[in-house]
Amino acid sequence: MRRTWIIFSQAVTVAVAVLFVVATLKPEWLARNPARVLPQIVTIQTAPPAAPAAGGEAAPAGYRLAAQRASPAVVSIAASRAPARHPLADDPLFRFFFGDRPPSGQAQVGLGSGVIVSPEGYLLTNHHVIEGAADIEVQLADGRSARARIVGTDPESDLAVLQIDLPDLPVVTFGDIGGLQVGDVVLAIGNPFNVGQTVTSGIVSALGRNRLGINTFENFIQTDAAINPGNSGGALVDVEGQLVGINTAIYSRSGGSLGIGFAIPGDVARDVLVALIRDGRVTRGWIGVEPRDLTPEFADSFGLPVKRGVLITGVLQNGPAGAAGVRPGDVVTRVGDREVADTRQLLDAVAALKPGDAVTLGVQRRAERLELNVVVAERPQRRPREP
Repeated sequence: MRRTWIIFSQAVTVAVAVLFVVATLKPEWLARNPARVLPQIVTIQTAPPAAPAAGGEAAPAGYRLAAQRASPAVVSIAASRAPARHPLADDPLFRFFFGDRPPSGQAQVGLGSGVIVSPEGYLLTNHHVIEGAADIEVQLADGRSARARIVGTDPESDLAVLQIDLPDLPVVTFGDIGGLQVGDVVLAIGNPFNVGQTVTSGIVSALGRNRLGINTFENFIQTDAAINPGNSGGALVDVEGQLVGINTAIYSRSGGSLGIGFAIPGDVARDVLVALIRDGRVTRGWIGVEPRDLTPEFADSFGLPVKRGVLITGVLQNGPAGAAGVRPGDVVTRVGDREVADTRQLLDAVAALKPGDAVTLGVQRRAERLELNVVVAERPQRRPREP
């Protein structure tokens, strides 16, 4: 009996030793699923198919539908500017000795974007994209191209209207600008750096941005959707693919996007579009004054009873305001029934008036409050730069 127990214990000891050696040196011999068969049973997890929308079509993901609706109507613009002429090219003595030399240098080509807004071929872009251009080439997203003619430009809002002659043009739809709010998602579509049509997304960062020194009349939509050189004149659209703005400028120290871009609101662009097509120019009111913001220091030093308004520092002789009795040192506090607290509000209020209309200005002249009737004139047109 004792011998049997010794043999059993030795057998168990040897078995445990063998198991230890195998587990240490060849652990795969003990695995239930040998490693050599693992590659044959790998499972890749896939997302389930999108739920079908009405009509049996798959629901679009992200902002695909907005991009598909708006992108065909966004075009690339190449504006060629004539090369600079020799400064003595028109001098008879120079031409006698050197003949009629061609203009020096090479033609400059500016790149930008535009948005087709009507089946008749009218498109919106920025004034600075086509300023001084001798030839304008428009490239559509579908590969077609055409030369464009300038219908009209408005340098003070930095907008221009072009027209091309092509059939079956894609057209963008104007969106509801009044319903646009900070935080709404928007897409910027254009041709940045001439790499081809590009769509970027972001949100509305702010509304009514002004005092930027970009245009005379400023009421920008600010967005963090990437806008880069070449995007100027392109579309800012909402999630429905409807036009809410014309991309115009960026804040940048490097030339690239820093997440601060500005677009002209679509309702402003639409009004300029109609005016340029109908009249060839935009008509705005003008009273002929030089304004500046009223500072608390100035109001205190002159003992003015008002703290908000626009200080008139100059009045054009024989201009509308001068004829109505406005004097330098007056403070305008109201235009018609609109209160004005700064120069931007005064400029916008007067510009919205029609030439020939009579309007009452609320004026503070030291301690005296006056009501002066002004007959509004037409704001002089800013002459475009010669090509």
